[in-house]
Amino acid sequence: VQLQASGGGLVQAGGSLRLSCAASGRTFSNYAVGWFRQAPGKEREFVAVINWSGGSTNYADSVKGRFTISRDNAKNTVYLQMNSLKPEDTAVYYCAAREGRGTPTRQEAFGSWGQGTQVTVSS
Repeated sequence: VQLQASGGGLVQAGGSLRLSCAASGRTFSNYAVGWFRQAPGKEREFVAVINWSGGSTNYADSVKGRFTISRDNAKNTVYLQMNSLKPEDTAVYYCAAREGRGTPTRQEAFGSWGQGTQVTVSS
């Protein structure tokens, strides 16, 4: 499956952004999809994941209560709604897909990756 992430931008602290991850090429509903991010000088880290049906999600502690992951399988798209953004959320955000069930959080579990989209939160 091929992935295309979009929706990044520059926002002030406390603001919101919605990222989108559009998929093509395979049966999207067979895949769990995760969001990861990489800040300058840091390793890429897990943000959120949603299972194939949308019925199960998992979040990093740092974004719980502020970010919401969702999917629309009819549109082959996964969303990451980011509210109450903080400067420390500044990073390049990547979406990734894993065929099968479950909600893995390790990067190694995901076989398909999209290009990143930059999110910058100013203080």
